[in-house]
Amino acid sequence: MTTTLVATPDPEQPRRKKSAPKLRDGVMKRGNTWSYVIRVKDPETGESKPKWVGGYATEDDAKAARDVARVKARRGEYVDRNAISVGEYLDEWIEAHAVEIKPKTLKDYRDIINRYVKPHIGGQKLQAIRPATITKLYRDLMAGGGKNGRKLSARTIDYVHAVLRKAFRDAVEVDQVLPSNPVERAKRPRRTPTEPGTVWTAEQLRTFLAVARRHRLFAFFHLAAYTGARRGELLNHRWSAVDLDTCEITITGSAAFIDGERIEGTTKTGRTRVVSIDQSTVRVLKEHRRQQAADRLLAGEEWRGTDDYVFTTGWGEPIHPDTVSSLVPLLIKAYNSPKDGPKPAEPLPHARLHDLRHIHATTLLLAGVPVHVVAARLGHVDPSVTLRVYAHVIRAAEASAAEIFARAISD
Repeated sequence: MTTTLVATPDPEQPRRKKSAPKLRDGVMKRGNTWSYVIRVKDPETGESKPKWVGGYATEDDAKAARDVARVKARRGEYVDRNAISVGEYLDEWIEAHAVEIKPKTLKDYRDIINRYVKPHIGGQKLQAIRPATITKLYRDLMAGGGKNGRKLSARTIDYVHAVLRKAFRDAVEVDQVLPSNPVERAKRPRRTPTEPGTVWTAEQLRTFLAVARRHRLFAFFHLAAYTGARRGELLNHRWSAVDLDTCEITITGSAAFIDGERIEGTTKTGRTRVVSIDQSTVRVLKEHRRQQAADRLLAGEEWRGTDDYVFTTGWGEPIHPDTVSSLVPLLIKAYNSPKDGPKPAEPLPHARLHDLRHIHATTLLLAGVPVHVVAARLGHVDPSVTLRVYAHVIRAAEASAAEIFARAISD
């Protein structure tokens, strides 16, 4: 009978430790997943430091990610992993830029982010966003991103695109949480360039101003039509910026109401500009100043004016923008449907306050005033803006250019 001896573990002997996972060419297994490590140079100190990235299901996945990361590290494009979502980043971004963005623009940015971006991609990881993600966002918004599922216009999509492009550019260049800007490569819906609608003729403008003359804010509508200034620019205008002797006004800033609060700031382009006025406008402004002085005398201690605004209420307070905008359709209605007397043979077509600016520009361009002069009066940052907005007017003027040249030569 043969006896087999079986060795039993000696409880006094220490157990042999498992061998530590080995790092092979920057890749190793940690638990159930694979990780890689690369060295990345700190742009501020120039010191090279190891960067570990894990969570890959297979060794091949980790190697592929390692190779991509190595290339980016050599180019100085490597970005650490970050779990921040699109919504979280946009909230931080808008707060960080609040001090340098105009209040009205800031409100518009917030509205666009909260209405159109967060509900669709706000919960997605910022670093997971691809150009196709943004392209799909635009398609979804076009199909039903508006109120009650209504379609959004291509113009609104352009606004969304502009905000996202700026925010994601800062994510790349300032905050360095993205290697590149996916918004730049996204595809926007095709958009047909819009042009100002049909504006009043000179005769129709004269008719409107004749009706407005009976209102205490007649000078506002006259100055809007005769200078092409924006609504906010006129509501911010002070008498100190009016020089009736040299027939000039200086547009220095703009005013708007945001969440019930009056906000004053620079013009849309951030620049002041000097705009010439004619003698009839000088007379209108002189009469308006006399009327304002009479209002102040009548109000007495009730006068609430604290600055020399050109346009105020009867108590001296600044005028709310909605007041002058809503007056335009009311004055048109008063002319088209008078309480006493017959209706006019030719009623005034519908128009907005902003159309007075379009009338000013269109009239000057058709009269042959150089585009750069019109651009300066309107406060466009560059004549190319004027050319783009009023391209249809330029084309109309070009139609007669051949005849004008021929007459000039034959004479």
